[in-house]
Amino acid sequence: MSNVTPMMAQYLEIKAQYPDALLFYRMGDFYELFFDDAVAAAEALDIALTKRGKHLDQDIPMCGVPVHSAEGYLLTLIRKGFRVAVCEQMESPEEAKKRGSKSVVKRDVVRLVTPGTLTEESLLEARRHNFLAAFATVRDKSALAWVDISTGEFHVMPLTQVRLGPELARLAPSEVIVSESQEADLAETVSESGAALSALGRAAFDSQGAEKRLCSLFSVGSLDAFGQFTRPEVSAMGAIVEYLEITQKGKLPLLRPPVREAEARVMQIDAATRRNLEITHSMNGGRAGSLLAAVDRTLTAGGARLLERRLSSPSRVLEVVQARLEAVEYAHEQTRLSADLRAALRKVPDLDRALSRLGLDRGGPRDLAAIRNGLEQAAGIAEILPDDMPDLLIEAKQSLFGHDELLDLLDQALIAEPPLLARDGGFIAPGFDAELDEMRQLRDEGRGVIAAMQSQYQEQTGISSLKIKHNNVLGYFVEVTATHAEKMLSEPLSDGFKHRQTTANQVRFTTIELSEMETRILNAGGRAIEIEKRLYDSLKGEVLSRAAELAQTARALAEIDLATALADLARGEDWCRPRVDDSRMLLIEGGRHPVVEQALRRQGGEPFIANDCALGEASDIWLLTGPNMAGKSTFLRQNALIALLAQAGSFVPADSAHIGMVSQLFSRVGASDDLARGRSTFMVEMVETAAILNQADDRALVILDEIGRGTATYDGLSIAWATLEHLHEVNRCRALFATHYHELTQLAGKLPRVDNATVAVREYEGDVIFLHEVRKGAADRSYGVQVAKLAGLPDSVVARARVVLDALEKGEREGSAKPKALIDDLPLFAAAPAPATNAPPKASEVEERLRDIHPDELTPRDALQALYELREMLQKDG
Repeated sequence: MSNVTPMMAQYLEIKAQYPDALLFYRMGDFYELFFDDAVAAAEALDIALTKRGKHLDQDIPMCGVPVHSAEGYLLTLIRKGFRVAVCEQMESPEEAKKRGSKSVVKRDVVRLVTPGTLTEESLLEARRHNFLAAFATVRDKSALAWVDISTGEFHVMPLTQVRLGPELARLAPSEVIVSESQEADLAETVSESGAALSALGRAAFDSQGAEKRLCSLFSVGSLDAFGQFTRPEVSAMGAIVEYLEITQKGKLPLLRPPVREAEARVMQIDAATRRNLEITHSMNGGRAGSLLAAVDRTLTAGGARLLERRLSSPSRVLEVVQARLEAVEYAHEQTRLSADLRAALRKVPDLDRALSRLGLDRGGPRDLAAIRNGLEQAAGIAEILPDDMPDLLIEAKQSLFGHDELLDLLDQALIAEPPLLARDGGFIAPGFDAELDEMRQLRDEGRGVIAAMQSQYQEQTGISSLKIKHNNVLGYFVEVTATHAEKMLSEPLSDGFKHRQTTANQVRFTTIELSEMETRILNAGGRAIEIEKRLYDSLKGEVLSRAAELAQTARALAEIDLATALADLARGEDWCRPRVDDSRMLLIEGGRHPVVEQALRRQGGEPFIANDCALGEASDIWLLTGPNMAGKSTFLRQNALIALLAQAGSFVPADSAHIGMVSQLFSRVGASDDLARGRSTFMVEMVETAAILNQADDRALVILDEIGRGTATYDGLSIAWATLEHLHEVNRCRALFATHYHELTQLAGKLPRVDNATVAVREYEGDVIFLHEVRKGAADRSYGVQVAKLAGLPDSVVARARVVLDALEKGEREGSAKPKALIDDLPLFAAAPAPATNAPPKASEVEERLRDIHPDELTPRDALQALYELREMLQKDG
């Protein structure tokens, strides 16, 4: 067995404290990884795996990443599911050697990097929150808390374990903390949300200890100042604080006081509905193609995050919705003011995240400059905002004031474009600190300072040939010729000039002033950096002392940005202000799908066909029939998205809209399986349908597409029939129910609040033309064979399908459509169709006449006469 080196012994000791994390062990300009950590990191990062020394007679695997580019490697590792313990050198090698030549540099972990605790600008998406959540249960009651340490947002809400999945889908946290006792039960729910799971001991969730931690964090004697919190809520919040203390090694972020939310205040949207409606992410997981991407015209990172929160959590409080709509309408009407505001907002940096980095001591001069630049724009925006505005904008304007003193300080202290790191220096503006200016002058203009002293000494002594020189032995010294030596050694000059050295032709002296200046010149560079670091700490302290007010300003800027962005969207897309009230109406005239409409425009294709929807008056449920590809799913989704946008406080894509408050939004659209959990497409459909039927209340809006299609015809029809009746009789909610089971249309005559509607099509010479118009009434057929032909099925297959379909329909009319009889009666499929099937149709008389016409040879009178003749032929053929 080989001996363990002192350095490797230190590594193993530190690694033992973080067995579940990769250890980034600082060695000079690199973070090194050893043993299994090195093997895992080398594969994940695609970097070289080497070796360093031996342990237990085995080579020690090693890999490393440069410190200056470590953030990119950290991001890759975090995205691949790793946690990273960052171990820094706590002293310099020179300091370590003072304890002995073989002493190892002191090292310690300064931070545990996890998905929910990222703060670096390069590791985060600027326009999205990065939430860390915690779920706690105390005596059969539960709560969920969540925090974004990069912005300070801190929220908590009571909820049952059943509601955990939908809430995680709403928040999309990066990481969820649970108690070790609940880890096994909650692992699947957390995994489905895409978050990493972290377990803490039960002590972290103790509500009494949690209350003490929270009171200490916010420097209060009681949490009552922030609201009345239940024990599970305190437990969840306390677990988050405990986790932050562990991962941040005691450097807690700047968290805002916790805000208590209630389920009843926001529209409830489950995970399946969010996925089906593609609210913040499209089906492929990206942002492109989502509702958020289609409506996002915000100019600031804070405004973009606020928009995502609003779309993820539409309000159910009428006063809140109205206030938001009034702000957007004001910005919509005041086009010149909105343009000026948006011009200023383009220059607003991310105040929240700059403030957070400063609070965690991970910031730099550039973050101070971001605060300064943000406050400058806030002051400018406050000046152009009038006093006669909606309440929401007035409140925002009031939060922009009160920073003049801090702004003046930062403006005087900082240069225009500071470096990223304080240790680089050069970020304090000239004239701000006299000592710093002097050190910089000595550092940058040492020769000029010495030349000035030389002139001073020449004047003082009257010796014009006196020189100040420098060598590596004496440093700086005053030199005169031997002829002037006697004068320098006599009174009164001898008191100031001390003899140093005599050479053959020269005599050298020094002065106390020159020695001090030499020391200062030699140390000027280092001293300048020290002064700048001290000033940086002072400026950072001034900023952090006003953290609460700055956070309020950041929120106000985000609110103004969102209002003007939604107004710009409404102007550009011709959207209207919806009427929102507590009724059960869903009356939409000329409604459009915001994402599909934009996609059609980008493709330069056909315009989007707008449609009406009327629920809540005479009917609560529309039973929608029509062929595939006609636009049924689009119609369903667009009405759900219009209701969501309205309650998020936005104008909507319609000519007019009257939205009665929607409590829950449910969508069962599209087909997918869940093979990992052993669920077929039909099983997933039934699970999602069951969730709707068990939860929807009378203020819910439900959109259902093709219920029952994944099983046998009569089974599917039966399930769809029973589902429709349950929605009508039990849930009593508003619903759009699309189906291919035309038998269901008969229910409109039996269920008083059900109306039939259909997507219109036109059939021409065996082909189907989609009109995309929704009309009252029922479709008489599904046109499936025609759609199959459009999809490119071989002509022989299409022809065969027509034959089988005709036989089935004839048998059903005659009451004899038995599968066995059908198989016996129909001839077998012929892969090579008869030539007559594909023979070109005979040209009509109109076509023959058109072939004989040569437009270039016709006079205007002849052309008009030919047009009359063609029209007569067409009428005769028809």
